[in-house]
Amino acid sequence: MPDFGPARHLPAHEYVRERWHNGAGWTRRILRLPAEGNWDLSLSIADIEGAAAYSSLPGVEREQVLLSGDGLRLEFADGGQATLLPPHQRLRFAGDRAVTGIPLDGPPVRAFNAMWRPDVLEVDLLHRPLVGGMFCFCDAATAWAVYLLGGRARVDADGVEFDLETGDSAWLAAPARQRFLLDGAGEALLLRVRRAGAAAAAQ
Repeated sequence: MPDFGPARHLPAHEYVRERWHNGAGWTRRILRLPAEGNWDLSLSIADIEGAAAYSSLPGVEREQVLLSGDGLRLEFADGGQATLLPPHQRLRFAGDRAVTGIPLDGPPVRAFNAMWRPDVLEVDLLHRPLVGGMFCFCDAATAWAVYLLGGRARVDADGVEFDLETGDSAWLAAPARQRFLLDGAGEALLLRVRRAGAAAAAQ
């Protein structure tokens, strides 16, 4: 099972630029768990400047969110199609489903990618406005990731305190139950990350 590790600030200027797995494009890595070897969770931002085939990732579930650009058309090899339009449309699909991403007319597209192994983790992605404060509850089986789409926010918990600017991220995790306050104004992507089967066990 993955080690969630400590809560931490993930500022945009520290994202690591690297090639896609298939070499067809570039991405900026936000977080990878574990950091070395085969990952169970990967969060990144892809720059899509022209039509590009996505990497095939068997055993992986992925969700893609449009961050900027006029839109992105996803053409699947099985004949399926989907179009992600501004401001932040998103789509979840299997990582081994062959697909090509095609930016619509206008500037290059930037997209947020959440990818995980569903036999290890369960991930729920939420798009939420920030108007004041909200709480994220973590424990040994549950962590949260935050990507700040716009505005400013502050993360505050016992022993953890830092500010988020637009484009920054945060990883909220704790070995025992802990409440994190996310306080600010703007909008964010929130990802609840749970060990597979944790929800059923809690019931």
